[in-house]
Amino acid sequence: MSVHLVKRLIGGAAVASLLCAAGAAGAQTPEQFYKGKTVNLYIGYGPGGGYDFFGRLVARHIGRHIPGTPAVVPQNMPGAGSLRAANYVYNIAPKDGTALGIVTQTVALEEALGTPGVQYKAAGFNWIGRATSNVDLLLTWHTSKVKTIQDAMKMVAPVAGTGPASPAEFMPKVLNHVLGTKFKVITGYPGSNEGMLAMEKGEVDGATTSWNTLKTSKQEWLKGKSINLIVQYTPYRHKEIPDVPDMVELGTSPEQKQILSLYASGAVVGRSIFASPGIPADRVKALRDAFTAMTRDPVFLAEVEQTKAEFDPMSGEELQKTVEEATKIPPAVREKARAARGLD
Repeated sequence: MSVHLVKRLIGGAAVASLLCAAGAAGAQTPEQFYKGKTVNLYIGYGPGGGYDFFGRLVARHIGRHIPGTPAVVPQNMPGAGSLRAANYVYNIAPKDGTALGIVTQTVALEEALGTPGVQYKAAGFNWIGRATSNVDLLLTWHTSKVKTIQDAMKMVAPVAGTGPASPAEFMPKVLNHVLGTKFKVITGYPGSNEGMLAMEKGEVDGATTSWNTLKTSKQEWLKGKSINLIVQYTPYRHKEIPDVPDMVELGTSPEQKQILSLYASGAVVGRSIFASPGIPADRVKALRDAFTAMTRDPVFLAEVEQTKAEFDPMSGEELQKTVEEATKIPPAVREKARAARGLD
Protein backbone atom coordinates (compact mmCIF):
# COMPACT_ATOMS: atom_id res chain seq x y z
CA MET A 1 0.00 0.00 0.00
CA SER A 2 1.38 3.38 -0.99
CA VAL A 3 2.22 6.06 1.56
CA HIS A 4 -0.20 8.43 -0.21
CA LEU A 5 -3.07 5.95 0.17
CA VAL A 6 -2.27 5.39 3.86
CA LYS A 7 -2.37 9.14 4.48
CA ARG A 8 -5.73 9.37 2.72
CA LEU A 9 -7.15 6.54 4.82
CA ILE A 10 -5.86 8.06 8.06
CA GLY A 11 -7.23 11.46 7.12
CA GLY A 12 -10.62 10.00 6.28
CA ALA A 13 -10.71 8.11 9.55
CA ALA A 14 -9.88 11.29 11.47
CA VAL A 15 -12.67 13.20 9.74
CA ALA A 16 -15.12 10.37 10.43
CA SER A 17 -14.06 10.32 14.06
CA LEU A 18 -14.64 14.05 14.39
CA LEU A 19 -18.04 13.77 12.74
CA CYS A 20 -19.04 10.99 15.09
CA ALA A 21 -17.89 13.01 18.10
CA ALA A 22 -19.84 16.02 16.90
CA GLY A 23 -22.91 13.88 16.32
CA ALA A 24 -22.61 12.40 19.79
CA ALA A 25 -22.31 15.86 21.33
CA GLY A 26 -25.32 17.08 19.36
CA ALA A 27 -27.31 14.05 20.52
CA GLN A 28 -26.73 14.83 24.20
CA THR A 29 -29.85 15.00 26.28
CA PRO A 30 -30.26 18.11 28.47
CA GLU A 31 -29.42 15.95 31.49
CA GLN A 32 -26.19 14.74 29.89
CA PHE A 33 -25.26 18.27 28.85
CA TYR A 34 -25.95 19.99 32.18
CA LYS A 35 -24.44 17.34 34.44
CA GLY A 36 -21.38 18.86 36.08
CA LYS A 37 -21.89 22.22 34.37
CA THR A 38 -22.10 25.71 35.87
CA VAL A 39 -24.86 28.06 34.70
CA ASN A 40 -24.14 31.77 35.18
CA LEU A 41 -27.07 34.08 35.85
CA TYR A 42 -26.05 37.65 34.99
CA ILE A 43 -27.81 40.37 36.98
CA GLY A 44 -27.79 43.73 35.22
CA TYR A 45 -27.60 45.77 38.42
CA GLY A 46 -25.50 45.88 41.57
CA PRO A 47 -26.37 44.17 44.86
CA GLY A 48 -29.32 45.24 46.95
CA GLY A 49 -32.12 46.09 44.52
CA GLY A 50 -35.13 44.20 43.22
CA TYR A 51 -33.38 42.68 40.20
CA ASP A 52 -30.59 41.39 42.43
CA PHE A 53 -33.12 39.95 44.88
CA PHE A 54 -35.00 37.98 42.22
CA GLY A 55 -31.87 37.00 40.31
CA ARG A 56 -30.37 35.45 43.42
CA LEU A 57 -33.69 33.91 44.45
CA VAL A 58 -33.95 32.10 41.12
CA ALA A 59 -30.26 31.12 41.21
CA ARG A 60 -30.75 29.47 44.60
CA HIS A 61 -33.63 27.26 43.47
CA ILE A 62 -33.76 26.62 39.72
CA GLY A 63 -30.67 24.42 39.53
CA ARG A 64 -32.21 21.44 41.25
CA HIS A 65 -35.02 21.41 38.67
CA ILE A 66 -32.75 21.59 35.59
CA PRO A 67 -31.90 18.09 34.28
CA GLY A 68 -28.39 17.20 35.45
CA THR A 69 -28.73 19.65 38.40
CA PRO A 70 -26.00 22.12 37.38
CA ALA A 71 -24.71 24.75 39.77
CA VAL A 72 -26.34 28.14 39.12
CA VAL A 73 -24.15 31.10 40.07
CA PRO A 74 -25.44 34.70 40.21
CA GLN A 75 -23.09 37.31 38.72
CA ASN A 76 -23.71 41.04 39.14
CA MET A 77 -22.90 42.94 35.94
CA PRO A 78 -24.12 46.53 36.42
CA GLY A 79 -23.72 49.20 33.79
CA ALA A 80 -25.76 51.42 31.45
CA GLY A 81 -29.04 50.68 33.19
CA SER A 82 -28.40 46.92 32.72
CA LEU A 83 -27.80 47.19 28.94
CA ARG A 84 -24.25 45.98 29.54
CA ALA A 85 -25.54 42.64 30.85
CA ALA A 86 -28.20 42.35 28.12
CA ASN A 87 -25.62 42.97 25.39
CA TYR A 88 -23.22 40.50 27.00
CA VAL A 89 -25.71 37.64 27.22
CA TYR A 90 -26.91 38.29 23.66
CA ASN A 91 -23.54 38.72 21.93
CA ILE A 92 -20.72 37.26 24.01
CA ALA A 93 -21.96 34.68 26.51
CA PRO A 94 -22.07 30.99 25.47
CA LYS A 95 -25.02 30.05 23.25
CA ASP A 96 -25.41 26.64 24.84
CA GLY A 97 -27.84 27.21 27.72
CA THR A 98 -25.28 28.04 30.41
CA ALA A 99 -25.90 31.81 30.39
CA LEU A 100 -29.02 33.37 31.86
CA GLY A 101 -29.84 37.01 32.52
CA ILE A 102 -32.15 39.36 34.37
CA VAL A 103 -32.15 43.00 33.26
CA THR A 104 -34.40 46.04 33.08
CA GLN A 105 -38.05 45.27 32.58
CA THR A 106 -38.02 47.74 29.67
CA VAL A 107 -35.55 45.61 27.71
CA ALA A 108 -38.00 45.25 24.79
CA LEU A 109 -38.98 48.90 24.92
CA GLU A 110 -35.33 49.99 24.70
CA GLU A 111 -34.93 48.10 21.45
CA ALA A 112 -38.23 49.35 20.03
CA LEU A 113 -37.34 52.98 20.75
CA GLY A 114 -33.79 52.66 19.45
CA THR A 115 -32.17 53.54 22.77
CA PRO A 116 -28.44 54.24 22.32
CA GLY A 117 -26.34 51.31 23.48
CA VAL A 118 -28.83 48.57 22.59
CA GLN A 119 -27.00 45.73 20.83
CA TYR A 120 -29.60 42.98 21.03
CA LYS A 121 -33.00 41.87 19.75
CA ALA A 122 -35.29 41.37 22.73
CA ALA A 123 -37.34 38.70 20.98
CA GLY A 124 -34.09 36.94 20.07
CA PHE A 125 -33.48 36.00 23.68
CA ASN A 126 -34.94 32.71 24.84
CA TRP A 127 -37.31 33.84 27.58
CA ILE A 128 -37.41 31.34 30.44
CA GLY A 129 -40.01 32.70 32.83
CA ARG A 130 -41.20 35.60 34.98
CA ALA A 131 -40.92 35.55 38.75
CA THR A 132 -43.23 38.51 39.13
CA SER A 133 -44.69 41.48 37.39
CA ASN A 134 -43.25 44.66 38.82
CA VAL A 135 -44.39 47.94 40.30
CA ASP A 136 -41.74 50.66 40.15
CA LEU A 137 -42.39 53.81 42.13
CA LEU A 138 -41.00 57.30 42.21
CA LEU A 139 -40.64 58.41 45.81
CA THR A 140 -39.31 61.47 47.61
CA TRP A 141 -37.83 61.86 51.07
CA HIS A 142 -40.12 63.28 53.74
CA THR A 143 -38.16 66.55 53.85
CA SER A 144 -38.82 67.27 50.15
CA LYS A 145 -41.33 69.96 49.24
CA VAL A 146 -42.59 67.63 46.49
CA LYS A 147 -44.95 65.27 48.28
CA THR A 148 -47.43 64.54 45.46
CA ILE A 149 -47.40 64.39 41.67
CA GLN A 150 -49.29 67.69 41.67
CA ASP A 151 -46.45 69.27 43.65
CA ALA A 152 -44.01 68.01 41.01
CA MET A 153 -45.86 70.04 38.40
CA LYS A 154 -45.14 73.22 40.35
CA MET A 155 -41.71 72.68 41.94
CA VAL A 156 -38.36 71.22 40.86
CA ALA A 157 -37.31 67.96 42.53
CA PRO A 158 -33.85 66.43 41.88
CA VAL A 159 -34.11 62.63 41.53
CA ALA A 160 -31.44 59.93 41.24
CA GLY A 161 -30.84 58.39 37.78
CA THR A 162 -29.29 54.95 37.36
CA GLY A 163 -28.49 54.72 33.64
CA PRO A 164 -30.18 55.56 30.32
CA ALA A 165 -32.18 52.32 30.18
CA SER A 166 -33.31 52.52 33.80
CA PRO A 167 -36.84 53.69 34.71
CA ALA A 168 -35.18 55.77 37.43
CA GLU A 169 -33.63 57.88 34.69
CA PHE A 170 -36.08 57.99 31.80
CA MET A 171 -39.48 57.77 33.49
CA PRO A 172 -39.17 61.19 35.19
CA LYS A 173 -38.16 62.64 31.80
CA VAL A 174 -41.22 61.09 30.17
CA LEU A 175 -43.45 62.56 32.88
CA ASN A 176 -41.80 65.94 32.37
CA HIS A 177 -42.43 65.82 28.62
CA VAL A 178 -45.97 64.44 28.69
CA LEU A 179 -47.41 65.87 31.91
CA GLY A 180 -45.28 68.94 32.59
CA THR A 181 -43.67 67.78 35.84
CA LYS A 182 -40.36 69.36 36.87
CA PHE A 183 -38.19 66.44 37.91
CA LYS A 184 -34.44 67.05 37.51
CA VAL A 185 -32.60 63.78 36.87
CA ILE A 186 -29.14 63.53 38.49
CA THR A 187 -27.27 60.79 36.63
CA GLY A 188 -24.43 58.53 37.72
CA TYR A 189 -25.88 56.24 40.39
CA PRO A 190 -25.13 52.51 39.76
CA GLY A 191 -28.49 51.19 40.95
CA SER A 192 -31.63 51.77 42.98
CA ASN A 193 -29.89 51.02 46.27
CA GLU A 194 -27.37 53.81 45.69
CA GLY A 195 -30.14 56.13 44.49
CA MET A 196 -32.16 55.59 47.65
CA LEU A 197 -29.06 56.12 49.81
CA ALA A 198 -28.44 59.42 48.01
CA MET A 199 -32.03 60.43 48.74
CA GLU A 200 -31.66 59.51 52.40
CA LYS A 201 -28.42 61.51 52.63
CA GLY A 202 -30.03 64.55 51.03
CA GLU A 203 -28.05 64.50 47.77
CA VAL A 204 -31.35 64.30 45.87
CA ASP A 205 -35.02 64.68 46.75
CA GLY A 206 -36.20 61.44 45.19
CA ALA A 207 -35.39 58.01 43.78
CA THR A 208 -37.04 55.12 41.97
CA THR A 209 -37.34 51.59 43.30
CA SER A 210 -39.80 48.72 43.24
CA TRP A 211 -42.68 48.22 45.64
CA ASN A 212 -41.19 44.82 46.43
CA THR A 213 -37.87 46.39 47.48
CA LEU A 214 -39.67 48.82 49.77
CA LYS A 215 -41.68 46.00 51.36
CA THR A 216 -38.75 43.66 51.81
CA SER A 217 -35.89 45.98 52.76
CA LYS A 218 -37.32 49.40 53.66
CA GLN A 219 -40.17 48.58 56.03
CA GLU A 220 -38.90 51.18 58.48
CA TRP A 221 -39.38 53.89 55.85
CA LEU A 222 -42.98 52.84 55.29
CA LYS A 223 -43.82 52.51 58.97
CA GLY A 224 -42.08 55.77 59.88
CA LYS A 225 -43.57 57.65 56.92
CA SER A 226 -40.07 58.67 55.85
CA ILE A 227 -41.03 58.74 52.17
CA ASN A 228 -43.73 60.11 49.90
CA LEU A 229 -44.99 57.74 47.20
CA ILE A 230 -45.44 60.01 44.17
CA VAL A 231 -46.45 57.77 41.24
CA GLN A 232 -46.36 54.10 40.25
CA TYR A 233 -45.06 53.31 36.76
CA THR A 234 -47.85 50.88 35.93
CA PRO A 235 -50.95 50.68 33.71
CA TYR A 236 -53.14 50.31 36.84
CA ARG A 237 -52.96 50.91 40.60
CA HIS A 238 -51.48 48.07 42.60
CA LYS A 239 -53.95 46.66 45.11
CA GLU A 240 -51.56 47.21 48.02
CA ILE A 241 -51.03 50.93 47.29
CA PRO A 242 -54.42 52.06 45.97
CA ASP A 243 -53.88 55.67 47.00
CA VAL A 244 -50.82 56.15 44.75
CA PRO A 245 -51.72 57.21 41.18
CA ASP A 246 -50.57 55.09 38.25
CA MET A 247 -48.88 56.94 35.41
CA VAL A 248 -51.49 56.16 32.74
CA GLU A 249 -54.38 57.72 34.66
CA LEU A 250 -52.44 60.99 34.82
CA GLY A 251 -52.77 61.46 31.07
CA THR A 252 -55.38 64.07 30.14
CA SER A 253 -55.79 63.16 26.46
CA PRO A 254 -55.95 59.92 24.43
CA GLU A 255 -52.51 60.68 22.98
CA GLN A 256 -50.95 61.18 26.40
CA LYS A 257 -52.51 57.98 27.70
CA GLN A 258 -51.24 56.04 24.67
CA ILE A 259 -47.66 57.16 25.22
CA LEU A 260 -47.82 56.57 28.97
CA SER A 261 -49.37 53.11 28.42
CA LEU A 262 -46.44 52.18 26.19
CA TYR A 263 -43.96 53.06 28.90
CA ALA A 264 -46.02 51.35 31.59
CA SER A 265 -45.93 48.06 29.64
CA GLY A 266 -42.57 47.17 31.18
CA ALA A 267 -44.35 46.45 34.45
CA VAL A 268 -45.80 43.34 32.78
CA VAL A 269 -42.34 41.99 31.90
CA GLY A 270 -41.26 42.64 35.47
CA ARG A 271 -38.54 40.42 36.91
CA SER A 272 -38.01 37.92 34.13
CA ILE A 273 -35.24 35.48 33.30
CA PHE A 274 -33.94 34.95 29.77
CA ALA A 275 -31.21 32.87 28.15
CA SER A 276 -28.89 33.70 25.28
CA PRO A 277 -30.06 33.13 21.68
CA GLY A 278 -29.05 30.12 19.62
CA ILE A 279 -29.68 27.47 22.26
CA PRO A 280 -30.88 24.01 21.17
CA ALA A 281 -34.65 23.77 21.50
CA ASP A 282 -34.60 20.86 23.94
CA ARG A 283 -32.43 22.86 26.38
CA VAL A 284 -34.73 25.87 26.11
CA LYS A 285 -37.65 23.60 26.98
CA ALA A 286 -35.69 22.07 29.85
CA LEU A 287 -34.94 25.52 31.28
CA ARG A 288 -38.55 26.66 30.92
CA ASP A 289 -39.85 23.48 32.51
CA ALA A 290 -37.34 23.89 35.33
CA PHE A 291 -38.51 27.47 35.94
CA THR A 292 -42.15 26.39 36.08
CA ALA A 293 -41.30 23.52 38.43
CA MET A 294 -39.36 25.92 40.63
CA THR A 295 -42.38 28.24 41.00
CA ARG A 296 -44.33 25.27 42.43
CA ASP A 297 -41.53 24.01 44.66
CA PRO A 298 -42.52 24.17 48.37
CA VAL A 299 -38.97 25.20 49.35
CA PHE A 300 -39.01 28.07 46.85
CA LEU A 301 -42.52 29.12 47.89
CA ALA A 302 -41.50 29.06 51.55
CA GLU A 303 -38.71 31.56 50.84
CA VAL A 304 -41.08 33.76 48.85
CA GLU A 305 -43.47 33.73 51.80
CA GLN A 306 -40.71 34.37 54.33
CA THR A 307 -39.34 37.36 52.44
CA LYS A 308 -42.83 38.64 51.57
CA ALA A 309 -41.68 39.01 47.98
CA GLU A 310 -44.00 39.80 45.12
CA PHE A 311 -44.88 36.61 43.25
CA ASP A 312 -46.73 36.68 39.96
CA PRO A 313 -45.15 34.06 37.65
CA MET A 314 -45.53 33.74 33.89
CA SER A 315 -44.39 30.85 31.72
CA GLY A 316 -41.51 31.24 29.29
CA GLU A 317 -43.72 30.58 26.30
CA GLU A 318 -46.21 33.27 27.28
CA LEU A 319 -43.41 35.67 28.17
CA GLN A 320 -41.81 35.14 24.75
CA LYS A 321 -45.06 36.22 23.08
CA THR A 322 -45.37 39.23 25.40
CA VAL A 323 -41.88 40.44 24.52
CA GLU A 324 -42.45 39.94 20.80
CA GLU A 325 -45.62 42.03 20.98
CA ALA A 326 -43.86 44.77 22.95
CA THR A 327 -41.44 45.33 20.07
CA LYS A 328 -44.25 45.86 17.55
CA ILE A 329 -44.92 49.58 17.91
CA PRO A 330 -46.76 51.61 15.24
CA PRO A 331 -44.36 54.16 13.71
CA ALA A 332 -46.45 57.18 14.76
CA VAL A 333 -46.59 56.09 18.39
CA ARG A 334 -42.92 55.20 18.31
CA GLU A 335 -41.91 58.69 17.21
CA LYS A 336 -44.03 60.38 19.90
CA ALA A 337 -42.67 57.99 22.52
CA ARG A 338 -39.11 58.72 21.37
CA ALA A 339 -39.74 62.43 21.69
CA ALA A 340 -41.06 61.92 25.23
CA ARG A 341 -37.87 60.06 26.09
CA GLY A 342 -35.71 62.77 24.50
CA LEU A 343 -34.31 60.41 21.87
CA ASP A 344 -34.92 62.70 18.88
